[in-house]
Amino acid sequence: MRLYLASTSPARLALLRAAGIEPVVVPSHVDEPAAVAAAEAEHGPLSADAMVQLLARLKAEAVRGTLDGEPLDGLIFGGDSAFAIDGAIHGKPHLPEVAWERWLQQRGRTGVLHSGHWLIDHRDGRENAAAGAVATAAVTFADITDVEIDAYVASGEPLEVAGAFTVDSLGGPFITRVEGDPSTVVGLSLSTLRDLVRELGVEWTSLWNRDR
Repeated sequence: MRLYLASTSPARLALLRAAGIEPVVVPSHVDEPAAVAAAEAEHGPLSADAMVQLLARLKAEAVRGTLDGEPLDGLIFGGDSAFAIDGAIHGKPHLPEVAWERWLQQRGRTGVLHSGHWLIDHRDGRENAAAGAVATAAVTFADITDVEIDAYVASGEPLEVAGAFTVDSLGGPFITRVEGDPSTVVGLSLSTLRDLVRELGVEWTSLWNRDR
């Protein structure tokens, strides 16, 4: 059983590989800001859960069809993440000054990482069914120093990750506690994805295709 990953996230790819799955990576090229703006123009401000679920669904749907002239045959997964604290939703900061400000806000405190999942059953080259879910995990940060923030932002790592932090790399020592599925904070909840796979009538272990 093939799993198609509608994402170029190195963290999501590494998680799936560690879980025994070598997915087929198919970039979705979804214009995320435009998609969120269009949804909010129609429905009003989106909650963090609604936003990550919308983007996860759009990413998965964007790659339906064919790859290199052949129909996709398997499961298509789209995921998205955002961090919320003090009622504000934080995606990727992109800019060093934005990452710096976010760390000033969140150090010594707790926020919630929201991870959207959307899975399409695309066996036999057509969409048969789809299922989605949002997983959340509470993340508590150490009260790190200005010097540590300077060094972390200068590393470039926090610029392209939701919430300006990682738990599985340089940012790990700055996190004191995670409540929830730890993989949620990395990029996708493996336990949630397993539930969706089974909901679509597929055994999780049938996705294993990597030598250990």
